[in-house]
Amino acid sequence: MAQVYDRVALIGLGLIASSMCHAMRRAGLAGEIVGYARSAETREIAREIGLCDIVCDSAAEAAKDADLVLLCVPVGAMESVAQEIGPVLKKGATVSDVGSVKRTVIDAVAPHIPQGVHFIPAHPLAGTEHSGPRSGFAELFDNRYTIIVPVAGSDPAAVAQLETFWRGMGALTDEMDADHHDLVLAVTSHTPHLIAYTMVGVADDLRRVTDSEVIKYSAAGFRDFTRIAASDPVMWRDVFLNNKEATLEILGRFTEELFALQRAIRQGDGDHLHDYFTRTRSIRRGIIEAGQDTDAPDFGRVKPRKE
Repeated sequence: MAQVYDRVALIGLGLIASSMCHAMRRAGLAGEIVGYARSAETREIAREIGLCDIVCDSAAEAAKDADLVLLCVPVGAMESVAQEIGPVLKKGATVSDVGSVKRTVIDAVAPHIPQGVHFIPAHPLAGTEHSGPRSGFAELFDNRYTIIVPVAGSDPAAVAQLETFWRGMGALTDEMDADHHDLVLAVTSHTPHLIAYTMVGVADDLRRVTDSEVIKYSAAGFRDFTRIAASDPVMWRDVFLNNKEATLEILGRFTEELFALQRAIRQGDGDHLHDYFTRTRSIRRGIIEAGQDTDAPDFGRVKPRKE
């Protein structure tokens, strides 16, 4: 893969940004990678492990002279970062982001992007429950979708260049408008995370179940909720505060479905339960057929070797 940008700046050096560093290097997509993180400790770790070519001590320093600036900070921090870097952005540069919510990011960031700079929001649908500069790996985006969300007046050539960049990191790309993106993600990501947090919280509240039992017997399904519920709390707090309408809409639908299942269980309506579970199995098959998961037993988890 050929170089797509001369200088790429990453503002925020967590899981997504660190994975991008490895993926860019794997494919030779950037001439130089510079990075900045708010925490001095994170910057020190990034320097220690050689994550970027240069680790800067301010967002403005990192963004200056960059051809692509990627905002990899929690959604709630996007506006202050955009405000800081706006005055130093060079003409013709592209500013993008990796946030899970798009409408509020556009509203927060766009006013601080100067004339002659391209603002093209994006969202890689990839992640793990881990965070921090050591958590990244080059394969994170392989065969996973990155949604590109052009804004009014986005330059087609700049959009195409950004899509080439993401494909170079192994991602599949698609385009959506911001409001549709936020509704889709409320279904596929935001509400499931909220349900996982709730389920783990419920287990914590149930004093009839001891801590040791929750841990020992978690392979029965609870374990998969705990993996999701271990995600970065700052990021997810900001997601829900910034995608209120779509999340509340889907939560309302979820609550209605849950009440219907509750009624079916109470009334012994096996036909309703069987039909419902048959329909949901077909969605799982569709995800596997689309190459977005594996049908290997136990979600393809690698089993620990016995010595």
